[in-house]
Amino acid sequence: MPPTNNPSYRQRRLGVELRKLRERAGLTVTQAGAHLGVNQGRVSMIETGRSALSADRVRGMASAYDCTDEALVEALGTMTGRRGRGWWEESRDHVPVALVDLAELEHHATALRVALVVHIPALLQTTDHARALFRSVVPPMRQYEAEHRLSHRVKRQGVLHRAVPPPYTAIIHEAALRMNFGGPSVARGQFKHLLDMSELPHVTIRIVPFGAEDFPSTGQSFDYVEGPVPQLDTVQLDSHHGACEFLDAETQLDKYRAVLDRMDTCALDPTRTRDFIRRLDRDL
Repeated sequence: MPPTNNPSYRQRRLGVELRKLRERAGLTVTQAGAHLGVNQGRVSMIETGRSALSADRVRGMASAYDCTDEALVEALGTMTGRRGRGWWEESRDHVPVALVDLAELEHHATALRVALVVHIPALLQTTDHARALFRSVVPPMRQYEAEHRLSHRVKRQGVLHRAVPPPYTAIIHEAALRMNFGGPSVARGQFKHLLDMSELPHVTIRIVPFGAEDFPSTGQSFDYVEGPVPQLDTVQLDSHHGACEFLDAETQLDKYRAVLDRMDTCALDPTRTRDFIRRLDRDL
């Protein structure tokens, strides 16, 4: 197969995980190639996500690397194939590539957990709220850029409305509810939407009030995307310059799991969260 010149994050992640298996086996790239019957250049292309693989090839590599973690191997097998099959590929020329990669991760997630301090989660925003948010960006977006972002965001939200959606948990700080993007009428629509979404069986929304004790000092918003096995989880961070950063090292995943666990202890339960949102709505 011809090489993939611009692999997606998911393709690169598959290569990274295969490299980890090789290194744990104590093999160099040259030695791995000899085991697999390919040259070292092919191994390097696989490990950078630039060579498409079959699930059978992944199993063969895992066997050559003496990996006995069957759950991990099967999960890696589901990450194979070439790019270009999902709806998100239509957005690749119109929105930042990292947002396309995030949409692909969300599509394949087994569960989604998000923690936000200043903004409403993207998958829970109304179109009016999202438009107001895009208008606040510095430097300003051109209108066509904002519309592409909005279209992409709405399509991303479809993951919560599939026949079999992933469990979704959003921990939102009170500050995000009080930002008032777009004015009171937009805020009321957003509050109603949060209440409606919170009634879905797979959606859990919890608010962290200003008075909560032991709130984690990180204060950073992030998405935690769960894979089919914990080793394939991913953390997505928003940066101040508008890009997405993906973290997948074991220590990083452990850190953000711990942050989520701490936030759980600070947040109101779902019933009290709905009461809290209703009070804010009445106070507008």
